[in-house]
Amino acid sequence: MAPPVDLELKAFTELQAKVIDTQQKVKLADIQIEQLNRTKKHAHLTDTEIMALVDETNMYEGVGRMFILQSKEVIHNQLLEKQKIAKEKFKELEQKKSCLEMLLFSLPFLHLPL
Repeated sequence: MAPPVDLELKAFTELQAKVIDTQQKVKLADIQIEQLNRTKKHAHLTDTEIMALVDETNMYEGVGRMFILQSKEVIHNQLLEKQKIAKEKFKELEQKKSCLEMLLFSLPFLHLPL
């Protein structure tokens, strides 16, 4: 049987690895949330500018390395859909982040006095 110190050290290193992994996941969630906010804001600003144009205006939509002629309504609907998807993903990421933070603060050795 291994000495108790070795078992405690092994358990501590496993917990430490779990904490580091969880912290990285929280940082990744923060980065993804920030990116979604930028995407949502960009779509909103673009939609605002497009709505100021005349209804009969045709626009070009960038698709890869080419452009497709679309009506204003089609572009408007695409931008609204992009905003809706970003909002849904934002909620999912916020939920995931809060779960990760709860997991991080529930780990036993984080509450030990220094």
